[in-house]
Amino acid sequence: MRKRPLLVLSTVAAATLLLAGCSGGATPESSETPDASPQSSCLADLKSGAGSDAVSVEGEGTAAKVTVPEGTEITEAERSVIVEGDGDDVAPGDLVSLRYQLVDATTNEVLSTSERGVDGVLPALLPVQQPQQIVDPTQSTVFTVAAECLPIGSSVVLTLPAAQEGSHPSILYVETIEELPTIATGSDVDPEKGMPKVELDDAGSPTITLPDADAPTETEVAVLKQGDGATVGAGDLVTVQYRGVKWSDGSEFDSTWSREAAPSQFQTSGVVTGFKMALEGQKVGSQVIVTMPPKDGYGEGEINETDLVGENLTFVVDILGTTPVEQAE
Repeated sequence: MRKRPLLVLSTVAAATLLLAGCSGGATPESSETPDASPQSSCLADLKSGAGSDAVSVEGEGTAAKVTVPEGTEITEAERSVIVEGDGDDVAPGDLVSLRYQLVDATTNEVLSTSERGVDGVLPALLPVQQPQQIVDPTQSTVFTVAAECLPIGSSVVLTLPAAQEGSHPSILYVETIEELPTIATGSDVDPEKGMPKVELDDAGSPTITLPDADAPTETEVAVLKQGDGATVGAGDLVTVQYRGVKWSDGSEFDSTWSREAAPSQFQTSGVVTGFKMALEGQKVGSQVIVTMPPKDGYGEGEINETDLVGENLTFVVDILGTTPVEQAE
């Protein structure tokens, strides 16, 4: 449930967004990107080449030393596997944790890493759409083509040609760690009196039943499942599943569960106040429910059928991952 317009991030911050926004946002947005071919689960299926094969890697994780020999020509996107893992193959729609470094291929300077994440690990959601481009290190699709169709535990280098004249080519080094759950895994908490009733189906999809009572005049948040992961901080990039309904008639207006249960990623600073209040301070693995008046949603006004102005809103949210990111410049 993003605000409009979306928050614009700096170049380096955008490189930390991983696969955010490629699997659908908190507000549904149309895409001109064609669906991936059903004949293959690989979206780009990059091959190795002279440029990617020339890159050397010593060590692991954010401490790894990535070196591009002087004179190496990087003119197209290539991928070389440094270590092939022994887990399941990474496929579109998977939620995985990973470590990465983005390195200037001319100077070998480290431009960005996952070290700002908890224990140097970041959650990454592989989009189900085909990447529009694969050469710009500020775009999250590079993580897709780096990790796709390789076993969990693999490490790769991806060559990224200069995006424009006068800029340098770069190298993305990625290690996939593990596949992450796509529903809240915390311990059940007794429901709070007066809050909407929530029932989960076998896939974890919530059904929300609103009480026969007046809508709350202040935002109220309750924990339904208590996780034990990292705490969501102000402005963090979060990975969530959610369903939102209107208090006025109980109808759903937005839901990741209605989009093939594909989790969504966005910053807490880019959503309405009530949704932000539901996320910040909670732990990964938790499921929360939030009810919010219009002042903490889309604002006061006369209710109509075309937008959410004047509506009291209720969300159930599964918090799957969180990562601190740089703020916009």
